[in-house]
Amino acid sequence: MAENDTTHFGYQTVKASEKAGRVAGVFHSVAAKYDMMNDLMSGGIHRIWKRFTIEVSGVRPGNKVLDIAGGTGDLSAKFARLVGQDGSVVLADINESMLKVGRDKLIDLGHAGNITYAQADAQYLPFPDNTFDCITIAFGLRNVTDKDLALRSMYRVLKPGGRLLVLEFSKPQHQMLEKIYDVYSFNLLPVMGKLVANDSESYRYLAESIRMHPDQETLKSMMTDAGFSQCKFYNMTGGIVALHKGLKA
Repeated sequence: MAENDTTHFGYQTVKASEKAGRVAGVFHSVAAKYDMMNDLMSGGIHRIWKRFTIEVSGVRPGNKVLDIAGGTGDLSAKFARLVGQDGSVVLADINESMLKVGRDKLIDLGHAGNITYAQADAQYLPFPDNTFDCITIAFGLRNVTDKDLALRSMYRVLKPGGRLLVLEFSKPQHQMLEKIYDVYSFNLLPVMGKLVANDSESYRYLAESIRMHPDQETLKSMMTDAGFSQCKFYNMTGGIVALHKGLKA
């Protein structure tokens, strides 16, 4: 990455080398109230989006799963039950605060045997080639500085026949829904962030980062360019969220 390369941090243009630090600041700030805000922001619907992701994953007993940007561990907890004691789950997050909240939560829930934890950058995953049967990244890809590099990194550590699932906010498919969503995101969301997490700016960044993220077809093309085959996506809640799936041949 060249020294003068730039990228987006929400609607701001910043040096690419600065984005990771800025994103880290956001998640250090919101980690403690992250689960509560997820429930409030989505009205609990995020649990349905994640349940569908689990269903599409095809994860079975004995599989190895990597949950990138796994945060507070919602997906990891479900995968741990599916893979059983003969399988394994790695909860990975670049942010130390989020990883600590997730680890403490999962230990409290009794998930100690088959989950390990890794502070890792999605662009440079510290795992050998052909390691995992399934990789998920939920609501994390939009925060990555170089998404193409991250997708290639994920492809590398998947086993042949393995699946990548990207759960992410996307582009609403109806104009009226998009208008309502914009009003909610830019007016109500920062207020909720201020009241609950004492941090309106982080939730303003959240809304902006969603608008700067590639739409459904663009992300599908990016996955294909990274080497994935049979790429498809499923729109949920009118396209506010989409689940993308790709296979490693």
